[in-house]
Amino acid sequence: MINPVLVEVERSGFVESRHRGAAVGLAADGTVAVRAGDPGVPIFPRSANKPMQAVAMLRSGLDLEGELLALAAGSHSGEDFHVEGVEKILAGAGLGAADLRCPESWPLDPTTQQDVARSGGGASRLRMNCSGKHAAMLATCVTAGWPTASYLDADHPLQLAVRETVGELAGEPVTAAGVDGCGAPLFAVSTAGVARAFRGLVVAGPGMPERRVADAMRTHPQWTSGTRREERQLMDAVPGLLVKCGAEGVDAFALADGRAGAVKIDDGAMRARTPVTVALLRSLGVQDGGIVGVDGAALDELSVVEVRGGGGVVGAIRPTPGAFTPAGG
Repeated sequence: MINPVLVEVERSGFVESRHRGAAVGLAADGTVAVRAGDPGVPIFPRSANKPMQAVAMLRSGLDLEGELLALAAGSHSGEDFHVEGVEKILAGAGLGAADLRCPESWPLDPTTQQDVARSGGGASRLRMNCSGKHAAMLATCVTAGWPTASYLDADHPLQLAVRETVGELAGEPVTAAGVDGCGAPLFAVSTAGVARAFRGLVVAGPGMPERRVADAMRTHPQWTSGTRREERQLMDAVPGLLVKCGAEGVDAFALADGRAGAVKIDDGAMRARTPVTVALLRSLGVQDGGIVGVDGAALDELSVVEVRGGGGVVGAIRPTPGAFTPAGG
């Protein structure tokens, strides 16, 4: 099956690029409400797996709450408060930055990156966007009495627990395994499975590991991404929304009432991800009128990405009208 065009890139009235992909939206009861393309094909969710990984860690004994749990389940921007949080998680386990096995990286946040460069700093493991997850993995190993040096090995008890949890939350078996950009094992499930997993996070009972992760991320969105990231803007715009992106054009979300969705852009274009997510939210009934406490145009602003030329706006990256088909349609 060839997935449909979900996003068009228009420049000066001419469509110069198109991004195909698959997406699925679940109704509050978990049934498929809308879809585009084939959301049953396995994908690597990339960092959209992180909330599921955090659930596995809590089930294995990790003792984190609030912003530090949000940091463990997120992809931070490398801002100073993120680094301080990572150091706090490590110190609580009696460990330090040298125990991290994620690669060195510059901060994702451009302003912070410039500040680090001006101060004579450089890439580091602490600034790497996955360091919160890695610190939490190490802390889990210490609590459970597992080896820390081999925590990224596919057959490590922690990674076996993560694999089992990912499959359970997705409601389907893991079909492939790989290595993520941060070096952690990565498990493939379908786009629909990712949506089911995110729905499971928000509908779980209070105090359950799934709900603890969802509540931490929704309460502290700046810790799951950053102060200037689209995921944080979306969660600020829509009360009760949980959103997590993944590399190669993946987005996943869930609303407090159980509506949920996931997106995978075929060519991995990250610029197409948020416009499709906003369109999918709208197809599930999330409208500007439902936004509380922010400008009513917030979703409109996030649904379109400017295309610039000669210092001005000459076009837009926008979702394709009518891309989503109602269930049974």
